[in-house]
Amino acid sequence: MVVKRRGIALAALSILSTSAALLLACSVALVAQKKDDKKQTDGQKKEISDIVKIVDGAAGGGPSVTNDFGLAWAHEDYLKATANKEYIPFTVTFDASKVTSPNVALYWRVVAKDAAAAPTATLTLPSKKDDKKDDKKAPPPPKYAYEDVNFVPVNASQGANARLSRAFTVTAGTYDVYVVMKEPASLQKSAAAPKVSVLKQTVTVPDFWSQELTTSSVIVASRIEPLAAPLSANEQLERPYALGMMEIVPTTEMKFSTKGELSVFMLIYNPKVDAMNKPDVTVEYNFYQKPAGAQEKFFNKTSPQPLNATTLPPQFDMSLGHQLQTGQAVPLASFPAGDYRLEIKVTDKLSTKSLTRDVNFTVTAG
Repeated sequence: MVVKRRGIALAALSILSTSAALLLACSVALVAQKKDDKKQTDGQKKEISDIVKIVDGAAGGGPSVTNDFGLAWAHEDYLKATANKEYIPFTVTFDASKVTSPNVALYWRVVAKDAAAAPTATLTLPSKKDDKKDDKKAPPPPKYAYEDVNFVPVNASQGANARLSRAFTVTAGTYDVYVVMKEPASLQKSAAAPKVSVLKQTVTVPDFWSQELTTSSVIVASRIEPLAAPLSANEQLERPYALGMMEIVPTTEMKFSTKGELSVFMLIYNPKVDAMNKPDVTVEYNFYQKPAGAQEKFFNKTSPQPLNATTLPPQFDMSLGHQLQTGQAVPLASFPAGDYRLEIKVTDKLSTKSLTRDVNFTVTAG
């Protein structure tokens, strides 16, 4: 079996410190390493082959597969990649206490719902010995927009809310994403079938490669941490929210204590630039209370963030692939318990265009 992992590449980033709103001059491309097939054991190759058959059956409308681990889709984000593609990190949750082996195989396949998406095969199954004589008559292998697999150690103490994040790159469009988690059959201590979960999620990927002002997803973070150095390719595979010299730990829980803070991060795409290839953009963060049974009302705001020739580093140049980004880490101590909406307004002064993005969240006392 030959595993050909498609490279995951993000466009160059200029890293933003959310605490100081300071753009640093740092450009890093993120590329996932191709797996060395020689490192795969025969057992792992057999597991991959079995998993592919399970997904083929699920995609073809075969018998439903049990969800032994409570595998669930938690969240995905959308960012601009390279070569007219988009980068989609995603998170799934599962019950680690139900895993009886030290590791599981994790497989994800992305299938374009639009035949015009020009998918490319990424996983090649070995030919059967009896088929070698008929290679010329054999049908071409199936093609998918993206496909990958790796083997993940699992600690049962992670409990019912264990999380895993992975990513894929595709062009804009609508896709079915299949995720499979399976215990290795070779480690089974009984004759029972290995535990397995199959998940299907449909996603619609936006197009960030037009000329229109737009943004990535607003990523809500439980924390944002600096990195001493960019991750290796293998580390990047398992930590897809590491962007350049920082790593975002996303949260899908939109409830925050007054003792905590709301941290958000977002990339701004396609602003108009001046003669020095610098934008002139202002980002405003406005908070609105949403009282139960009443119309929302303005609560407070932070100081607008100007992103222009006077605030950006001298070497910032969008023609070189530097990306414009914004973020805030807002303490919630002054927020009374209740529901809120954060409105992020991006105004491109050079094109006179603007847009808004919303984040709904809840603040709890203490």
